[in-house]
Amino acid sequence: MIIQGYNFFCDMPDDMRYLRNSTPDENFIEENMIFILPDRLKKFRKNLWHVRRNAGATHIYLPLFRVKTILEQDPIPPGYEGPLDVFPFYTHTSKRRSRALDYYLLFVFRHKETYVQCQSLLKPEKSV
Repeated sequence: MIIQGYNFFCDMPDDMRYLRNSTPDENFIEENMIFILPDRLKKFRKNLWHVRRNAGATHIYLPLFRVKTILEQDPIPPGYEGPLDVFPFYTHTSKRRSRALDYYLLFVFRHKETYVQCQSLLKPEKSV
């Protein structure tokens, strides 16, 4: 996968969750969601983006918009349901106006150092 304008990307961690607006509007479904980042990833909030595949035969993905996030210790905003597990929600493509969309939620980076720092924090530590 190639993200236009960015050299590196990481997938979401398994322990990420989300909140869903209890009265969503008719916009893109993710505009009605807030994602709950594990505290260890708070430094990378600005790097979390919704991306979609470019139209056509290319496999280049374009950043759509930055993800709305809160941290685990933050209070849940009024009017939201959850927290809900991100998976299996993201195992299916979304539909907007009856068109399937090929999109992902990714941490995107321009610099390798930041990418490496985030990558090292994505796997939760296992207690012994």
